[in-house]
Amino acid sequence: MELFGTDGVRGQAGTFLHVELAMKVAMAAGIYFKSTAKTKRILVGKDTRRSGYMIENAIVAGLTAVGYDVIQIGPMPTPAIAFLTENMRCDAGIMISASHNAYDDNGIKFFDGHGNKFSCEVEEAIEKIYFDDEMEDLHVTGCEIGSAKRIDDVIGRYIVQLKNSFPKELSLQGIRIVLDSANGAGYIVGPTVLEELGAEVIVLHNKPNGSNINEGCGALHTKDVCEAVKQYRADLGIALDGDADRLVVIDEKGEVVDGDQLIGALAVYLNSIKKLKGKGVVTTVMSNKGLEDYLDSNNLKLHRSNVGDKHVLEIMNDKKINFGGEQSGHIIMHDYAKTGDGLVSALQTLALVISSGKTASEVLRPFPLYPQTLVNLNVKNKKPLDKLEGLDTLLAGIEKKGARQLIRYSGTENKLRLLLEAKEAKVIKEGMKELEAFFQKALNA
Repeated sequence: MELFGTDGVRGQAGTFLHVELAMKVAMAAGIYFKSTAKTKRILVGKDTRRSGYMIENAIVAGLTAVGYDVIQIGPMPTPAIAFLTENMRCDAGIMISASHNAYDDNGIKFFDGHGNKFSCEVEEAIEKIYFDDEMEDLHVTGCEIGSAKRIDDVIGRYIVQLKNSFPKELSLQGIRIVLDSANGAGYIVGPTVLEELGAEVIVLHNKPNGSNINEGCGALHTKDVCEAVKQYRADLGIALDGDADRLVVIDEKGEVVDGDQLIGALAVYLNSIKKLKGKGVVTTVMSNKGLEDYLDSNNLKLHRSNVGDKHVLEIMNDKKINFGGEQSGHIIMHDYAKTGDGLVSALQTLALVISSGKTASEVLRPFPLYPQTLVNLNVKNKKPLDKLEGLDTLLAGIEKKGARQLIRYSGTENKLRLLLEAKEAKVIKEGMKELEAFFQKALNA
């Protein structure tokens, strides 16, 4: 697809993602949804990037031009848009955000009327409309033109939803938390929820100015929150990304908890309180084999998807599983949220730590990670991997020695990504040497 990537339409604001593109994408989406419209209302939210004003106005223009009424709710987390789209009975929801990217990027994420991210089939249908020269003829006129209104008080609905996800028999009273909101969309709702549940909250990076989102802070830059946890002797640190759909947890020692270890700890906890459905967990092909073995030892099955929380969710729905995520911090708790929600995941993590009676460092690292090596190999040719003679035999030999492999081309560069992991570092070193020699000859000769 030309427009849609792994998570909506994303690129540098003002160049790739310019006003005309945003308006035309909105028109195409509106035209697509009009065929099954129930309310002819679409919800639009955004994070704290300055370019959000420009893109929001373009989207509103595009939707109203094809007859949709628009509800604008301002800066809100991505998972809030998913929840509120369904809660407010809208035909669709749109979130303007580039998630963890730098401030000069932006993006457009779509949700259907049930709060689910668009499938690839729907994205392809919208792209087909977008590139249709006759789309301009589908403008409406007169009283059929849509309206737009801004509602500023819907944040309360989302706060109630978050608080309801936390076990009613537990309290955060006496718990000290450091929260880094990344100068992003969670800067109001995050501290509010934690404080209303009783926690003492030290808040970092909660003064967005349009250009400081994710800048040296949040889920991708945890130095400040790690230091603050130690300085304030906090029980836990929470780092969100710009649109608050990603969570990174820091233990009481000021050390980051690996995403796979967090998923494993939460999965076994949810299973122990009979809240895990499907006797399994869905993660991506990037997750560590240590997680798979740990779940297996607890009679839980690990299912793997392609990279992207949208693909995780597809398998969760297919297998009737209610818990999954990515090691990067996108964690989906389907009983409480339709997509990754950093605050829902943080509250469940706090419930686990409190219930255990142990410290975060004791309970959130329940298994060791296997050594893992990732090599990005520059290549001249991107030949289909299944056509490379001798590769299957080579991979079978490496796997027989106990290694797990993942080999894929970069989607944007002339690079081949080689991932190997095994219990023994020696197996990885030898296997990677073989792989590099093979691909240098096969793709660069």
